[in-house]
Amino acid sequence: MHPTDLSKSIQTTGSFLCIGLDTDPLRIPGHLCDLPDPVYEFNRQIIEATSDLAVAYKPNLAFYEAQGPAGWESLEKTLEVIPEGIMTIADAKRGDIGNTSRLYARTFFETYGFDAVTVAPYMGYDSVAPFLEYENKWVFLLALTSNPGAKDFQWHMEEGMPLYEKVVRKGEEWAQKLPGHLGYVTGATRPEYIGEVRTLAPEAFFLVPGVGAQGGNLKLVAEQGMNTHTGLLVNSSRGIIYASPGEDFAEAARAKALELVGQMKSLI
Repeated sequence: MHPTDLSKSIQTTGSFLCIGLDTDPLRIPGHLCDLPDPVYEFNRQIIEATSDLAVAYKPNLAFYEAQGPAGWESLEKTLEVIPEGIMTIADAKRGDIGNTSRLYARTFFETYGFDAVTVAPYMGYDSVAPFLEYENKWVFLLALTSNPGAKDFQWHMEEGMPLYEKVVRKGEEWAQKLPGHLGYVTGATRPEYIGEVRTLAPEAFFLVPGVGAQGGNLKLVAEQGMNTHTGLLVNSSRGIIYASPGEDFAEAARAKALELVGQMKSLI
């Protein structure tokens, strides 16, 4: 997916919503649990209820890997029902030596056909480059994450700047060398820093977790991070998909998504 196409989708829908499919079998409504593949059925109904509102879906791979082969099958079937033109993001947070990263890239971009993957930059250029070698595929580099432990490393000074700033500066250098598209994970729980990242990466898309269950403020995120083509994918996972534990879970998810998209339309 080209950035222009993503921007057009955002402008057409008035939404920059990414829905995280963090589907935990222990939280699936009970009436689905006797079906052959409850995870897939849950995801299918969530997608059908929200696909006119979301511009991206982001399965967190941990929720599928934990189920073994059955989880990978659920994931594959889930990807098949996401409508064409909606971005699919593998929230995998991979990053390893070059030959291993090349296989991770092949897994997500070729075997499963994702549009994007989250990547950890700790091991440097050779661990990120294999993902960026795919034209019109995306890498969202972990830069400023939303979890409390982010302060353990990301805010620390490295060569006179916070580590997250060095990651973004390096990422912008790497983005000039390879055909893939590079964006950054910037957590909504740190809105005061998103503006600094935007200054460093004025044209990049930010994948922004932390709105909803983690307490991030959408208005502050938009004020700090939006650029001329919006440049934001704001993710909500638990706040949408677990809006109801009952048989109305899909309708409740849609209502939560509509609420967020209504706020987004007022900000674009």
